[in-house]
Amino acid sequence: MGEVCEKISWLSVVWRLSNILMSVFFTLASYVQINDPDAGLWVVGYAVPAVLCVFIGFRPHVTETLPWRRVADLHLMISSAAIFMLGWKLYAERVTQIFQQEEGREFSGLTLTAVWLLLCRRSGRAAVGKLRVSTAVAITVFPIVAWLYYHINKELRSDWPSHCKTAI
Repeated sequence: MGEVCEKISWLSVVWRLSNILMSVFFTLASYVQINDPDAGLWVVGYAVPAVLCVFIGFRPHVTETLPWRRVADLHLMISSAAIFMLGWKLYAERVTQIFQQEEGREFSGLTLTAVWLLLCRRSGRAAVGKLRVSTAVAITVFPIVAWLYYHINKELRSDWPSHCKTAI
C-alpha cells in the first residue's frame, strides 16, 4: 500500500513539474512574439496557457475550479477555430515544410497549447495516472528539443522572416 502511495506521489511530482516546464515554455513562446506584426494576439495565445499551467504546477486541483475551466475552455474554443483555419490554409497550399511557413509555426504552437490544455482538463479530479504523466513528459520534451534544434541549426531558419529570427 505504501508503494502505491509513493508511486502516486511521484506521478504527481512529475505532473506538476511538467506543468511548470510547459509554463516556462509557453512564457518563452509568448515573449518571442514581441517582434511579430500581430504580437498582441500571439502573446495572449501563449500567456493564457502559461498562467493556467503555473496554477496546476502549484495547485493541481485548480482544474476543478470554475474560473480555471472557463478560461481553459474559452482558450480551447478560440484556438480550435484558429487551428482549423490555419490547417485548412496549409492544406490548401499543400505546405509540406510546416516550420518554414509562418502559418505552420502558428498552427503548431496553437495545436500544442490546445493539446496541453486538453491533457490538463479534469486532471485535478483524482490522482494522475501513468498514461497522462507519460504523455505529459513526451509533450514537454518535444517542443523544448525542437526549439533548441532550430536555435542551434541557423540554416533551418534562413528563410524565416526577420521578426522570427531576432526575438531570441
